[in-house]
Amino acid sequence: MPLLHNRVSNEELKQLLMEEKDPRTTISFYAYFVIQNPQEFRDFLYKNLNALKVFGRIYVAKEGINAQISVPTIHLEKFKSFLYSIDPLDGLRLNIAVDDDGKSFWVLRIKVREKIVADGIDDPEFSMENKGKYVNASQMNQLLEKDDTIVIDMRNHYEYEVGHFEHAIEVPSDTFREQLPMAVDMMKGNEEKNIIMYCTGGIRCEKASAYMLHKGFKNVFHLEGGIINYARQAKEQDLEPKFIGKNFVFDNRLGERITDQVIAKCHQCGQPCDTHTNCFNDGCHLLFIQCSSCAEKFDGCCSQECKDTVHLPLERQRELRQGLDNGQKIFNKSKQRLRPRLDEMNGL
Repeated sequence: MPLLHNRVSNEELKQLLMEEKDPRTTISFYAYFVIQNPQEFRDFLYKNLNALKVFGRIYVAKEGINAQISVPTIHLEKFKSFLYSIDPLDGLRLNIAVDDDGKSFWVLRIKVREKIVADGIDDPEFSMENKGKYVNASQMNQLLEKDDTIVIDMRNHYEYEVGHFEHAIEVPSDTFREQLPMAVDMMKGNEEKNIIMYCTGGIRCEKASAYMLHKGFKNVFHLEGGIINYARQAKEQDLEPKFIGKNFVFDNRLGERITDQVIAKCHQCGQPCDTHTNCFNDGCHLLFIQCSSCAEKFDGCCSQECKDTVHLPLERQRELRQGLDNGQKIFNKSKQRLRPRLDEMNGL
């Protein structure tokens, strides 16, 4: 039986990726469809994708599949042929990365989960069959010109911070499961208005649109293929992009530039900057925005304390890390930004 898991260290895999000479293409895709045996489907995927040297992160659940991967460009057509040989995925839209250096992933990981998007929904009446209407880039721009249109960003606060659509409303939360009921509460009184949901690649806003309809909203839309597909369509059709700044992505790049505007600030000195990084201290790894000057000043760390730590002997660093469980550490200013935005919506 073939090995269905990676057994090589991350450090070695990263080094092998950096030494690769052949180009890679970064792709994301998702589909909501019923998978009777997710573990069996997961193993089937791993065997075939590993043979094509595909890297990336894929989640499989009874409700469908969610994938962010990089494919050797030379194997791109073989990959498509395999993917489209699976009936529910035949002809599926693939989001090709906009700003891609091919170094997005260095290993293939496919995991079985309860859901492909953790939503916290336990209402048995909820169904993904009734979802909002798709809008493409041109339709998105047209709707954005209308006074009765409300645009809701269904991404995390740190994604919104570096880039978003003009006048988009942030739902300030660390998790999608928290955002869904928050979005409903924030939109009360706007049940008849045009509401557009968007996210990075489409998977979150598609489910969010179905949830809003389930909660009684009438005119709900969601951006087909998310920001990634919007940026590609806008470029191909020579449309004026209404998305400003950078699109955060969940791979080694941590972002792809959509427009030249830099709308965020360095979390350490306050200068314009939209470069996300993880604190260089292995005992911290805080995700935050850091300019090149502060990166040099703090040796890639988020604080003087972490800088001091990384200069300690390795054995002492390991001792300090022992027993730590930081979870997902992310610099968050979104809650402070919420009140002025809500006041603006309510005319205060």
